[in-house]
Amino acid sequence: MDVLDLARWQFGITTVYHFLMVPLTIGLSLLVAGMQTAWVRTGDRKYLAMTKFWGKLLLINFAMGVVTGIVQEFQFGMTWSAYSRFVGDVFGAPLAMEGLVAFFVESTFLGLWIFGWDRLPKKVHLACAWAFSLASIGSAYFILAANSWMQHPVGVELVDGRPRLTSIWAVLGNNTVLAAFPHTVFGAFAVAAAFLVGIAAWHLWRRGADRRRDDDGPVWRASVKLGTWVGVVAFTGLAISGDFQGKLMFEQQPMKMAAAEALCHTEAPASFSVFAIGDVSRQDCEDVKSITVPALLSFLAHNDFTTEVKGIEDLVPLYQEKYGTNYPVDPRLGELSGQPIDYVPNLPVTYWGFRLMIGFGAISAGVGLLVLWLTRGGRVPRGRWFRWLALGSIATPFLANSMGWIFTEMGRQPFVVVPNPSGVDGVWMFTARAVSSSTPGEVLTSLITLTLVYGVLAVVEVFLVRRYVRAGVAGVLPDRKPDEDNEKRDDVLSFAY
Repeated sequence: MDVLDLARWQFGITTVYHFLMVPLTIGLSLLVAGMQTAWVRTGDRKYLAMTKFWGKLLLINFAMGVVTGIVQEFQFGMTWSAYSRFVGDVFGAPLAMEGLVAFFVESTFLGLWIFGWDRLPKKVHLACAWAFSLASIGSAYFILAANSWMQHPVGVELVDGRPRLTSIWAVLGNNTVLAAFPHTVFGAFAVAAAFLVGIAAWHLWRRGADRRRDDDGPVWRASVKLGTWVGVVAFTGLAISGDFQGKLMFEQQPMKMAAAEALCHTEAPASFSVFAIGDVSRQDCEDVKSITVPALLSFLAHNDFTTEVKGIEDLVPLYQEKYGTNYPVDPRLGELSGQPIDYVPNLPVTYWGFRLMIGFGAISAGVGLLVLWLTRGGRVPRGRWFRWLALGSIATPFLANSMGWIFTEMGRQPFVVVPNPSGVDGVWMFTARAVSSSTPGEVLTSLITLTLVYGVLAVVEVFLVRRYVRAGVAGVLPDRKPDEDNEKRDDVLSFAY
């Protein structure tokens, strides 16, 4: 393998791993803040127990997210130095805002929340929870603004072959980030919702299987209900925001739209492929038979049922005319030097990744509703199938998020910075030109090292999460005898992590 392939594998492995923590942190932080708000307003011990239990899992996940996220910053210089020089003037502003404003606020108020349980007034402590959760969303926005600029460059001029930032507001107000941000946040809520439903349903099953008579049942039932309805709202929001993203993709990255459907030939109206049988990797689609919904792709592209959607065979000549037919002759390009440019993304990855993203998301929402129905009125199935249903459902939104990002990033290949059809000419970059001048051995060494380190971190996180999940409420809120002085009850229940 050459440097480019190794660098892409390294970035893909570390980024997908890191993004497993990000949506759970965003979604769970807001839900925990909501739980604490319910406790402050009602004084109900159930909500305090929920805040403590889910808050502990949030902290474990946040810590792992910080550790793995640091590597993402270093990778730009390690294996993508040419890319860093190209986008550096643009990315400096949003990434500085993320680090110095959003993440600083996030970590500060998280620290106050962790250590302020028995030191801060209730409402001040609650404000810290909301500040931390809202800052995590702000952090996500700045990161997405940088990523969206790669998908649709705006607010720059070309100076000496490099983009120079002319308007940070254009970057932050990019219509691509305005579409990606709500989609990402709804995806985070879907992850957190499934996390609540799966773990809480498992605890309900465990209580029934062990015939326990503890007083934690209301905690788990409330968590199931909260997670289910949040999951349904999140899936609805994902569908609406995803539709908006699809229409932007039709305008900004038509090849990605065609790759998502393995649409080889131009169609008007264009049908949406639900499922394909055959080899979708072939650009002529001769061996592919699809189950389709007539005219639906035209609607997804342009809000009507007649719009023409260009296929791969017609798009390739257009890309060749605009951006060239061959890579430059440059030894830094390795095996691709002087070779024809392949403007078609990996079709099996884009086609099936798009469908797996939708499918896993739908399964997650459906399982949540099923669990809510099965646990209605105090019922809990005792069969082992219910335990595996509950635990297995946790993975589905994680997989949906991962599939979505893999599709988004691989669908823009061979570009690392995609040209804006209506933007400044020349503001685009091939992925092959973005890598550092490293040797394959150097990149392979860092790839193996980081993969092993991340593997160890995965074991650590699974161990910690499993430990506190199994401990349940007792692990974070041990049983106490009722205090005779009711005015001191809340102070007795409040304790630091």
